[in-house]
Amino acid sequence: MSQIGIPKGTRDFLPEQMCRRNYIFDTVREVFHQFGFVEIQTPSMENLSTLMGKYGEEGDRLLFKILNSGNFLEKADLEEPNLNRLAASLCEKGLRYDLTVPFARFVVQHRQDLTMPFKRFQIQPVWRADRPQKGRYREFYQCDADIIGSNSLLNEADLLQMADEVFHRLKIRVQIKVNNRKLLAGIAEYMGCPDRLTEVTVAIDKLDKIGMENVCKEMEERGIAREAIQKALPLFAQQGDVWSQLSEMERLLSGSEVAKKGIVEMRELFGYLEMLSLHNETVMDLTLARGLNYYTGTIMEIKAKDVAMGSISGGGRYDDLTGIFGLKNMSGVGISFGADRIYDVLSESGLFPESDNSSTQVLLVNFGEKELVCTLPLAQRLRQSGFRVEIYPDEVKIGRQFAYADARHIPYVVIVGESEMAEGRFQLKNMSDGSQTCLTEEEIITKLNDLK
Repeated sequence: MSQIGIPKGTRDFLPEQMCRRNYIFDTVREVFHQFGFVEIQTPSMENLSTLMGKYGEEGDRLLFKILNSGNFLEKADLEEPNLNRLAASLCEKGLRYDLTVPFARFVVQHRQDLTMPFKRFQIQPVWRADRPQKGRYREFYQCDADIIGSNSLLNEADLLQMADEVFHRLKIRVQIKVNNRKLLAGIAEYMGCPDRLTEVTVAIDKLDKIGMENVCKEMEERGIAREAIQKALPLFAQQGDVWSQLSEMERLLSGSEVAKKGIVEMRELFGYLEMLSLHNETVMDLTLARGLNYYTGTIMEIKAKDVAMGSISGGGRYDDLTGIFGLKNMSGVGISFGADRIYDVLSESGLFPESDNSSTQVLLVNFGEKELVCTLPLAQRLRQSGFRVEIYPDEVKIGRQFAYADARHIPYVVIVGESEMAEGRFQLKNMSDGSQTCLTEEEIITKLNDLK
């Protein structure tokens, strides 16, 4: 018999785990609604022409490509010497890498149906052909919120305040890091390699994983002179509050027009943040790069303070992502919450609220066909009164039915036997303390409502 299993980097979720995951999704969704976002969905797969070239060299390598059909290999020219042409002939679609690029495609395709600025959120899975490890999966959920059709930095402030509120409700202490890609572009100019911004940001983005020494080594391997790298190191080592850092950047990068724009934007954004009473620390971090190629302005990343984990949320400003699909000058900004990493942080920190692993509140005991004359209508009435109710499906010993209620953490059991039927009353058993009370149908509903 062949061994059963699931692909590496994917997971099954048991009822208790789903209860906890839904706690995250419900919390995030509630905050999204509070800030005026509306929900959309896009397909799990997109045309590869939509996805390729939007995430940088590394992102393209991590795309899952889908064979055109199950028997397509029979028609393919497997002797094609060019692997790229062969791959293109075999695969025209891919699983989405994130929710942002599909959203840009969505905006272009449905432009006439949207009111700008458009504030959308999505809670859906994405896929990456990455090496599975702690906090990194091949299939995982993202909770994205984007505002498109507006250049205002109030949008960035809104997203950061929203993220702060999400983690406050989840009771996760975080540090919110903010930077601006225009500052990084100015640093590349300062280094004397303005055309090497991608190489600089791809390397800097790995700082937390490989350290500054290896970042410098990678930049050298990418053809950036050692003298240029050494020139920039003091910039990345800056400390102090955001205002002193910006003043120092203004002094050092005075010859860069793009850096000046970034400094103006950062001053405006942090001015807005000072007006808000955020629950979590917000800092400027010049080493924050966010490796995705489509970011053009503000970038943000959020990490848990009490658990060793990569970023659990991040995002940024993209000035013309829709332009690659033909709709020019449509600026947007977004943030994404990594639900699976948030789950791991909550689990490791013991921060999930105590809750049942069952949605059922009341179990009705099954003594047989005769008793069902009372049991079925009672179950219907309780459900109409807003309770989650089930009837045990089989006529078995009452001890087995109680054991089922215990295993499912069902708090109350209603017993309907011959004597109860004769009296028009029912036994309500509290499974936590074992007490039983003989009540009418109306009294049961009143008591359960009081216990909510």
